[in-house]
Amino acid sequence: MRWKRTIQLLDVHCEGEIGKVAIGGVPKIPGNSIAEQLHWLNTDPKGQELRRFLVLEPRGAPIGSVNLLLPAKHPEADAGFIILQPDQAHASSGSNSICVTTALLESGIVEMKEPETVVTLDTAAGLVRATATCRDGRCEKVRLIMVPSFVHELDVELDTPQWGKIKLDLCYGGIFYALVDVGQIGSKIEKGNAATLVQAGMVIKDAINRAMTVVHPEIPAISGVAYVMFRDIDPDGAIRTCTTMWPGRADRSPCGTGNSANLATLHARGKAKVGDIFKSRSIIGSEFEVGLQAVTEVAGKPAIIPTITGRGFTFGLSQVALDPFDPMAEGFAMTDVWGPSAGDI
Repeated sequence: MRWKRTIQLLDVHCEGEIGKVAIGGVPKIPGNSIAEQLHWLNTDPKGQELRRFLVLEPRGAPIGSVNLLLPAKHPEADAGFIILQPDQAHASSGSNSICVTTALLESGIVEMKEPETVVTLDTAAGLVRATATCRDGRCEKVRLIMVPSFVHELDVELDTPQWGKIKLDLCYGGIFYALVDVGQIGSKIEKGNAATLVQAGMVIKDAINRAMTVVHPEIPAISGVAYVMFRDIDPDGAIRTCTTMWPGRADRSPCGTGNSANLATLHARGKAKVGDIFKSRSIIGSEFEVGLQAVTEVAGKPAIIPTITGRGFTFGLSQVALDPFDPMAEGFAMTDVWGPSAGDI
């Protein structure tokens, strides 16, 4: 073959959300920390070229992420990773952390020990500690101790032409979220409403990022609202979520970083305390357990340490390659599949 570049991918999903893991052929990413590597991927033309190569058509697809497996920079970590999505490289993700943990153990990159294996992941947002329940050579479930999560601002009012004045919470759960009670846009979190929710999420995200700036007080590489997560309460008390992702799709999992951010709001409002465990349910009905492990501070702000428990499943092994004569090396996206925002890619 006359391929210019090849990268090996282990196909994994977490509760329905695809998080492929690049386990071979990943080029060296400049930076002395994962946060610096994240910054390079998002600002250097070569970093953006790598992301587009893996996530856009004809090699990529609208659904899911690609996780770049990297050597750990932190001495306590077993591996580092960065999440690649169509808009940019991202710092943290609960579902992708579960995918990466599952990939590391079931591929043998990290030795699996039964009944439990602890894997420490180095991310741009900090260390994520994963405890995998293992049996007969597979991960049955993974419990994550997430990075500190905190409220940036509660009950932010936003004027919209579509729904009038709505309220939302701006919170950090590894990345920044705008959390919106779904009833305010006259919809429900159901599979049949996915397109409506995604379109609303893109509008709200754009309006928020134009109106205000949010930056992590200790990690300047993490800034801006990455996602809008709609939330509701199911009849059995479970938290129903739908995280909307640029350029126009819904997270299939309940969303680990989004639930971490939402848990910070529950704690701030006196609705959650240390030791509490909540069930969170996604738009397709898959579930996470969300726990409040401890309270802490981030740059003097009250914060919490959340836990997220879910399942990852491997479903394939593939190799993506680039023909040096391919005129579509930069990748592309079409509005017929990716949604209206694909025109901005």
